[in-house]
Amino acid sequence: MIIESIDLKNYRNYDILNLSFDKNINIFHGDNAQGKTNILEAIYVVSTTKSHRTSKDRELISFENDESHIKAIINKKGISYRIDMHLKKNKTKGIAVNGIPIKKSKDLFGIVNIVFFSPEDLNIVKNGPSERRRFIDMELCQLNKIYMSNLDNYNKSLMQRNKLLKELGFNRENMDTLDLWDMNLVKYGKEVIKSRTEFVEKLNTIIKEIHKNLTGGNETIDIKYEPSVTIDNFEKILSKNRQSDIKTGNTNYGPHKDDLCFEIEGIDVRKYGSQGQQRTVALSLKLSEIELVKTIINDNPILLLDDVLSELDAKRQNYLLNSIKDVQTIITCTGLDDFINNRFNINKTFKVEKGMVLK
Repeated sequence: MIIESIDLKNYRNYDILNLSFDKNINIFHGDNAQGKTNILEAIYVVSTTKSHRTSKDRELISFENDESHIKAIINKKGISYRIDMHLKKNKTKGIAVNGIPIKKSKDLFGIVNIVFFSPEDLNIVKNGPSERRRFIDMELCQLNKIYMSNLDNYNKSLMQRNKLLKELGFNRENMDTLDLWDMNLVKYGKEVIKSRTEFVEKLNTIIKEIHKNLTGGNETIDIKYEPSVTIDNFEKILSKNRQSDIKTGNTNYGPHKDDLCFEIEGIDVRKYGSQGQQRTVALSLKLSEIELVKTIINDNPILLLDDVLSELDAKRQNYLLNSIKDVQTIITCTGLDDFINNRFNINKTFKVEKGMVLK
């Protein structure tokens, strides 16, 4: 799987931009705040409908414009896909695949598989549980449309249940309605838990070897899924805590409270690991993500590396660069020294200055 080209119009700091990519290693280099990350973001948006930096489409549209367009050509196992995305400040985005409009954004998922790695991902281990849930959800949604549907239905049920809980704090008239949302929450929540459990099991089989190699055989890692509830006790816990949920106006148990634990020799790295250990675990996690996608889709994902190398020491840089040689990779960085010093093969370079890309 490769992205052959992308065209932008009124996107962030680009009025018009037309780019074609090499099937191997592409590097965008230049000073900070010139627009390098905006290119990676546009690839991510046209592939997943979402930005990794904002939830608001209007922030993706260049200043003094009401609309923005992204067009990407994807080659997947010899089949070409043209994805057109029309972003609007005050309306829902429009999406077409090969000229045919799709009704729901989720219908785009599965066409392109993206692994995005930014400096913020190096903090995924030590930051809050929401980031680790987001990691699971974004990958599973790309790989499994059924999971995406179950997660979407779970989140909608959760939102409606929380809305009702707040109302019941003042007026118990619609108390019977709570049974309906409890039923939906349990139904879709169980499916979410099942898929996350399977995902972590598969991830564990891959990450152990990668982490062992990264640490020179000195560390053994284990990822543990920490569900807020289990498939067997979700309904019981929801019922048991109904009054406290009404009191707080929120659903306090369910998959929206799940977490991941990373253990090295039985020690919780989130709490007790050094910064170096936490970063190594994060790198192992992203590299495992690449391998997991390969296994599931029998193809390579597209890898986006946003100024990650500057955050890694020489050993981790070398391991990362050696791990991505068979994957189309689009990299941003301030300079090319790291690649030259590592004698790393570069297939195509772009110089970025003030919203201009010099090829």
